[in-house]
Amino acid sequence: MTTRIERLVTSGQFTLDGGTWDVENNVWIVGDEREVIVIDAAHDAEAIVEAVADRRLTAIVCTHAHNDHIDAAPALADLTGATIWLHPDDLPLWKLTHPDREPDRHLADGQVLETAGADLTVLHTPGHALGAVCLHDPGLGVVFTGDTLFKGGPGATGRSYSHFPTIIDSIRDRLLTLPPETKVLTGHGDATTIGAEAPHLEEWLKRGH
Repeated sequence: MTTRIERLVTSGQFTLDGGTWDVENNVWIVGDEREVIVIDAAHDAEAIVEAVADRRLTAIVCTHAHNDHIDAAPALADLTGATIWLHPDDLPLWKLTHPDREPDRHLADGQVLETAGADLTVLHTPGHALGAVCLHDPGLGVVFTGDTLFKGGPGATGRSYSHFPTIIDSIRDRLLTLPPETKVLTGHGDATTIGAEAPHLEEWLKRGH
């Protein structure tokens, strides 16, 4: 069976440090006709369940714990029986949204998550958040970057638990070393490629964001 990647866009709000912003998030569904995982359960558990349809959802993988990427995770887990995975460095952020519910499993750098023909290697890429991770599948030629790398540059680093020099190190050392044809599937907005973004590293350093 063929492994495929589906994108569901959901709408909601991002809240941190006393501010609230309207956002649209990419929810990624990876798998085949029988089994899938969800990357970033954003805003609408029912919509995600509908997109998963009659397939078995085995895991909900969180690229980081900002509320707009995890707000629907417990409800989705309750509806499907899937386990929630998060890097432990993001537990302080997680608890801001879900103080009474822990993630089920901890992600670790270098770990490989296998499902339905996909082999997703966890890359710990702090900077946007302490426990931010990207998920790289060389066989599929993709990396899911959450809010670490977008079309046009790094994710935001102006809020709590974020740090611009750290995100630059993560992007330079963990992402821009991937093959240039690798497709970058982001937490918000349009896809890009490693090759399209790599030449702009010095520009990002000069502008400071």
